[in-house]
Amino acid sequence: MATQHRTQVKHERNAENREKRPHAKLSYARIPVQKACIVMDAIRGRDVNTALAILDYSPKYAAGVIHKLLSSAAANAEFQGMNKDNLYIAECFASNGPIMKRIQPRARGSAYRINKRMSHLTVILDEKK
Repeated sequence: MATQHRTQVKHERNAENREKRPHAKLSYARIPVQKACIVMDAIRGRDVNTALAILDYSPKYAAGVIHKLLSSAAANAEFQGMNKDNLYIAECFASNGPIMKRIQPRARGSAYRINKRMSHLTVILDEKK
């Protein structure tokens, strides 16, 4: 017979599997995954100050959104007591979100579908040893 309730067991299991490194996540960003990954590939593995400079001068729309996300992750790291100068981007990735399906009228009464894609963006930082 179990000594703890099922939700307590799940809570403890999730607590030990939780991400300990400073991170930030943006859900339902109105950016397709393919376009977000182009910007994320440019900053992956770099230190935070260099990555923020790259994002400042990138002409892509996704760069502004990721810049804000990276600044949030850096602020979370400073709140945990880490030095901002020693931080680097350990992981950053985009995963598929929901798709808004819209219709574009075409010739002779037909319709074309327009997919407005969303993504979930995640940035995980770590401190240099």
